[in-house]
Amino acid sequence: MKRNFSPLIAIILGMLLIFWSITISGGKVVGFISLSSFIITIVGSFCALVVSYPLEDLLKVPSILKNVFITPMRDRDMIIDIFINLSKKSRKDGLLSLEDEVSEYEDEFLKKGVQLVIDGTEPEILEEILELEIENTQRRHKIGQDIFSTWGELSPAFGMIGTLIGLIIMLADLEEPSAIGSGMATALITTFYGSLFANLIFLPIASNLKSKTEEEMMMREMMLEGVLALQSGVNPRIIEQRLISYLSPQQKKSRLEKENNKNEGENVYE
Repeated sequence: MKRNFSPLIAIILGMLLIFWSITISGGKVVGFISLSSFIITIVGSFCALVVSYPLEDLLKVPSILKNVFITPMRDRDMIIDIFINLSKKSRKDGLLSLEDEVSEYEDEFLKKGVQLVIDGTEPEILEEILELEIENTQRRHKIGQDIFSTWGELSPAFGMIGTLIGLIIMLADLEEPSAIGSGMATALITTFYGSLFANLIFLPIASNLKSKTEEEMMMREMMLEGVLALQSGVNPRIIEQRLISYLSPQQKKSRLEKENNKNEGENVYE
C-alpha cells in the first residue's frame, strides 16, 4: 500500500475554489464564517450519528479516515505471476516447498490462503474459510461507508434546522427592518455549511471507501480463485488463463504485449 493525498488536495482545492468564487462575486469570505452555524451543522449532525451507530464504531472513524489516503495493492498482473510461480514450484518440489514463499507476502489474505493449502486443508473447508473472511471484511468496511453516508444525509438536515433557528430569531425582532437582510444571510449560512460538508467531504469519502472496498474484494476473489486452483494442482498455464479473466481489457492487452516481448527476447538468445 502507498499513501495517496489526492483526496485531501481535492477537498482543500474545492474549498479554495468556493471561497474564491465568493470573492470574485463581490462577497466577503468573513461573512461566511460562523462558529454557531458550524456547531449546529457539524456537531449537531455528529450527535445524531452517536444515536444512529454504536460508539465503538464511531471511535473507529479516525482509522477509517486513514484508508481514504491509502491506495491498496491493485496489481492484478502481479497476483497472476505469484500464482504461476507457486504452481510451478509446487508441481516441481511439492506443496511444502511453498513455506518459504508464504513468509514473504505482505497481504494477509494471500498468506492465509496459501498456508491453508500447505496445511492440506480440504478444498470445501478452505473455500468456506476464505469466503467467510471476504464477507466479514466487506461487512466491516461497510460500517465506515454507512457512517459517512449517513453523516452526508444528516448535515444538510441540520443545516436547515440552523436556518430555521436563525429565521425564528430574526422574525422575533422586527423592530429594525434594515437588519432583516443581514439576518436572513446569517440564517442561511448553516444551510450552506450543511451542503458544503455533505457534498465535498462526507459523501465523497463514503464513495471513496466503497470504491476501495470493491477493489479489495475483487482482488480477494481473484486470490481465492488462485488458491483453489493451486490446491487442485492445475497447470500453471490454466491458472493464468483463469486469473486473466479478472483483468480489464487494457490490462489484458498490456500483459499480452509483455509476454510477446519476453518470448521475442528468449528467441533472440536461442
